[in-house]
Amino acid sequence: MSEPAQSEIYDVLVIGGGVNGTGTARDCAMRGLKTALVEKRDVASGASGANSGMIHGGIRYLQTEPAVTKLSCIDSGYIQKIAPHLLFRIPFIFPVPRKGAEPTLFERAYLYGAEVVFSMYDDYQPYKRGKPSSRLSPEETLALEPGIRPDIVGALTTDEWGIDPQRLCAANALSAQAHGAEIFLYTQVVGFPKGADGCILGAEVRRDGRTFLLRAKTVLNASGPWSPRVAELAGVKVRLRPGKGVHLTLDRRLSNYGVICNAVDGRQIFVYPHEQTSVIGTTDDDYYGDPDRIPITHDEVEYLLQGIESIFPTVRQARILRAWAGVRPTIYKYGPNEDALSREHEILDHSKDGVPGFYSIVGGKLASYRIMSEEATDVLCRALGRSEPCRTHLEPLPGGEAIPDIADLAREHRFPEWVVGRCVYRHGQLADEILKMAHDEPWLRSTLCACEQVSYAEAVYSIRHELVHTLSDLRRRCRVGMGPCQAASCAGAAAALLARERKLSPSETRRELHDFLAARLSGQRPVLAGAGMAEQELTRSVYREALLPGDRTAGGGR
Repeated sequence: MSEPAQSEIYDVLVIGGGVNGTGTARDCAMRGLKTALVEKRDVASGASGANSGMIHGGIRYLQTEPAVTKLSCIDSGYIQKIAPHLLFRIPFIFPVPRKGAEPTLFERAYLYGAEVVFSMYDDYQPYKRGKPSSRLSPEETLALEPGIRPDIVGALTTDEWGIDPQRLCAANALSAQAHGAEIFLYTQVVGFPKGADGCILGAEVRRDGRTFLLRAKTVLNASGPWSPRVAELAGVKVRLRPGKGVHLTLDRRLSNYGVICNAVDGRQIFVYPHEQTSVIGTTDDDYYGDPDRIPITHDEVEYLLQGIESIFPTVRQARILRAWAGVRPTIYKYGPNEDALSREHEILDHSKDGVPGFYSIVGGKLASYRIMSEEATDVLCRALGRSEPCRTHLEPLPGGEAIPDIADLAREHRFPEWVVGRCVYRHGQLADEILKMAHDEPWLRSTLCACEQVSYAEAVYSIRHELVHTLSDLRRRCRVGMGPCQAASCAGAAAALLARERKLSPSETRRELHDFLAARLSGQRPVLAGAGMAEQELTRSVYREALLPGDRTAGGGR
C-alpha cells in the first residue's frame, strides 16, 4: 500500500469504496482531475457488496417513480456496453396463484392488471436490451419451470440482468487507478480540517495506527449508509432512512429462471439464478443499528423461505449456504412503508450548511450507479471550474474491451473449459493475460476453488494486480470460498497462496485464515441446520488450530 503524500493536494477526495465511490473516482480521474479514494475496508465490503446483484430497471417503481425506472434502464444499457463480460440475462416468471379449482374473477383481473404493468415496462426494455414480456398459460408456465406450483391462473415474464457487484466495484477502482487516481484501502477518515472560512481542506485519515492528512480542494462523501457518520465528522447533517435487506444463498441453481412471488405481507420477493447458486431476496425493514454489524434473525430467514415456498414448493430441498444483509442508504421520508420509499438519489452541496467544498451523494440504485457518478462528477467539476465531458459510458471497464472465445483460450492455455468460462466471466479480455501466466508456471493451472472453478492463475493475478490485501478481498475478487463448501476445501490453500505472494509470517497467515473462516461462519450462523451444520463441524475440525482462541499476534499461536 502506498503512503499518502503529505504535500499532495488533490482536486477530489472520494470517501467510500462502494459502487458510487469507485464510479465517481473513475469518472473524476478520466476527466483529468487529481483524485484520491479512501475506504476503511475493501472495495464493495459494504452495501454495494451486499445487494441483490441485479442491473435492473425496477418494475415495482414504474407506477410511482417512472423516472427511476427509466434512468435505471438507460444506465443498464451503458453498463452492458462497458462491462459486457460481467452481465448475464435473467428471465423472470411471475406466476399468479389461484385458491380454488377454477380462477375467480378477482384472480383473473389481478393477472390482467399485472399484464398491463408489465406491458408498460416493455417500453423501457429497449434501453437495456431486454426482451418484451409475455403472458403464459398454466401449461406453458409449468413447461418452462415444473417446480412452480400447478394451481395458478397463469404467469407473466419479464427480462432483467444480473451482475457480480463486487467485481463491478473492483473494476471501477482499477480503472480509476489506471487513469491516475490513488486508492487508499483500509484507511479510515477520522476528521476534516477546515480553513478560517469553514472551507474543507481535505481529510485526516488513519491507517495501521498512523494518522495522515490528505489535502483536497473538494471532498465527496459517498459512504452509503455510513454517510451520516462521515458528514457528522465534517459538522453537517445527512438524513437517511436506512433499509435493511436480507438475502439467502442456496447451494444450487434452483431454476434457470427467476421467480417472483408475494410474501405473507404482500411484498414482492424473488428467487433467481446468480452465477453458480440461487439467491432469495429480499426483506425491506427500517434499520436503526450499526451498519458495520447487521444482525440476521430466524424470522427474517423464515419470512423469505415461506414466501418462496408458496410458489416454489420444493425450495426447502436446497441447502441454504448463508444469509447476508446490507443496508440501503435510502433518502429520508417520514410516513411511507419501507418498501415504498423513493429510490431517487440526491447530491448534497454542504456549502449551504457552512462547509464549502464538502458534498454527499445519497440514495439511488446499483443499476444507475454510472449516471449517478456522472452527475456527482459534474457537480465537482463545476466547483473546480473544469468542463471536461464524461466518458465513462464510452470507455470499457478493465476486461470489457472484448469477450474472448472460451474454447480457444482453453486449447491455447491448456485449461479446462469450465475454469476458463468462469475466468472470462470475471475478467473478460484480461482472461488471456491471466491464463498465459501458466506457460511459465505450470502449477498455476491447478484448481484452487473447485466450487467456483477458480484456478491458481486467477487467484495469483488478483493478489498481484487487483488491490487484494486479505483473504476476504480475494473472495470478493474471484469468489474463492463462496460456493457450496463455503471455504472448507479451499481456505487453507488460499491462505498458503496469500502467504506466499505477500510473504506473510506463520502467525499472520493463521490470522488471515482465522478471520476468513470467521467471516464465512458469520453468514452461516443464522441458517445452520442439517447438512449445513454437519459441514460447519467438518470445517471446524479441518481448521481447528486456526479457529482456536489464543494469541494471534506476531510470534503467537499455540
